[in-house]
Order: sequence, then structure tokens, then C-alpha cells
Amino acid sequence: MSNQRDFLGSFQLVRLIRSGTTTQVWEALRQDGRERERLAIKVLNRECRNDKTEIGYLHHEANVGITLDHPNIIKIYGFHNLYKLPFLSMQLFNARNLKIEMRERPKEIAINLPGIIRKAAEGIRHLHEKGWIHCDIKPDNFLADEQGSVKLIDFSIAEKPGKKGGLAGLLPGFKNKKKIRGTRSYMAPEQIKGKAMDERSDIYSFGCVLFELLAGRSPYSATNPNELLNKHISAPVPNLLSVSGATRDLCDLVSKMMSKKPQDRPQTITDFLFEFSNMAVFRAGKRPVGLVRDSGAEQ
Repeated sequence: MSNQRDFLGSFQLVRLIRSGTTTQVWEALRQDGRERERLAIKVLNRECRNDKTEIGYLHHEANVGITLDHPNIIKIYGFHNLYKLPFLSMQLFNARNLKIEMRERPKEIAINLPGIIRKAAEGIRHLHEKGWIHCDIKPDNFLADEQGSVKLIDFSIAEKPGKKGGLAGLLPGFKNKKKIRGTRSYMAPEQIKGKAMDERSDIYSFGCVLFELLAGRSPYSATNPNELLNKHISAPVPNLLSVSGATRDLCDLVSKMMSKKPQDRPQTITDFLFEFSNMAVFRAGKRPVGLVRDSGAEQ
């Protein structure tokens, strides 16, 4: 990656943490005077390093991230470009994402679930208070450790409220082949339709996340992407009560979050937190058995 394979400028690469479609995240050490700081860097994969669009997303993530300062949000330190290699430096948080945790540690997740939900929501609330909507709320974008700490990550497609959704012009039929930013399993109807989005779009996506946390599977499944998108637009919200051990109050709240019309959802994450703080998560005598199911691959 530089003249020495294990260095990127002053950043010494220690280990690969995770690798995605367009980026890799590495644990790194940086010499700062006499101190050696341990942090993480997010770097574009080799095939994306000259892609101006992907570089733009990385730079945008830095611009969003440096405005945020909350214990439930990963801290972004800055954007760098060394040896024609753009990357982010950010807080190191040794934890896996909720998607993996649901599959591999379902019992531990169930025990910590009330706190995980609250902390995840508080991270989203801070993002909203700073004037951003995330646009890609999903289990993969929350890191959770064994102590129950939670951090929201990945602000590469975050937008100001009022920005139109990423599928503008794709209806009907979604036949346009342009790359979709966002994740179909969690996208709000207005995001799919290309309408203006606001905090309530993230609330819809967070409702889909809560459904998955409680039921062990995402709310909608389909045989192809178009069918999945259409279900978010027009299919009834699935009955969470019948597939989980969650209380009726919580199931009703999740269903409300997943309302097709933004005006029918909780209007802010603060509204959600107020309702959530006054209810139990699981019904008495009910084990959260849904979490032991394979939550499947997202689309």
C-alpha cells in the first residue's frame, strides 16, 4: 500500500478488521510525538482507488463524521490522501456488527437487547440533531461489543433532510441499472420512490432493524430485488407478535415505525425513545427464540 507494505505514511497497518465491496478497515498505529495512537483506517479497495465517485463517498463520510461526537457513534478523525490512496482515520472499536452478532451470539444479544436498542437509537438521535439523516440504517451499520456498547457507523451516503431518495426515476419496475445506494431490505418507501427523505426515513429503516433483532429475520423476503422493493412500498407490515417473544406494545411500536406513510410513524427518534422507555421488550415467560434463526443475507 506504500513503499513498505505494512505502512501508509505514518500509519502502521496492524491487521485487517473487515473487508467490504468497496473498502477495507484496518487496525493501525500512528506515532504522535512520543505517543503511539491505536486507531482504525478505512481505505478503498484496489479496484476503487481511482473511482471518483467512491472517493467522493469516502470524503463525504469524513465531512459528516467530523461533525459528530457521541458515545454511540464511531468517531471520524479525518480524510487523508497518501500515495494517491484516499482513506479515513477513525476510532478503533473492537466489535462486530449486529448482523454477525445476531447469528453467532443470539443469547447474549437477547440479554442486552433493551440497552442495544436504546443506545442505537441515541446514536441516530445525535446524527439527526446535527442535521443529517443516515439513509442506510441496518444491522451491519451498528457495531456492538460483549459489554453492550453500541456505535453507529458508515456515513458515506448520509444526507441533509429533504434530499430525494436514491431510486429517483426508477419506478415503475426499477429497470434502471444505475447503482443503488442503500440497502433494499431496510429502505423506506419514500427512499425507493425518489421522494424527499427526512428523519422519519431513518425511523422506518430502524423499525426494520428492530423487527430483525426480535424475529431473527428481516421483515420482507423476495425472489428478486424488484419484488422486495415493491413489498416495502405496498405490502402489509408483517405481524411481529406472531414470530417473536416481544411484547404487544413493542410490536405495535415497530409496526408504527414501519408505516408506509411518514406521517404515521413516530415523528422523531426522541418520540420513539419516550415510548420505548415505558415498555418491556419481551413478554413474560417468552424466550426471544427468533434470534437463534439464521437472519439471512440482506439485499
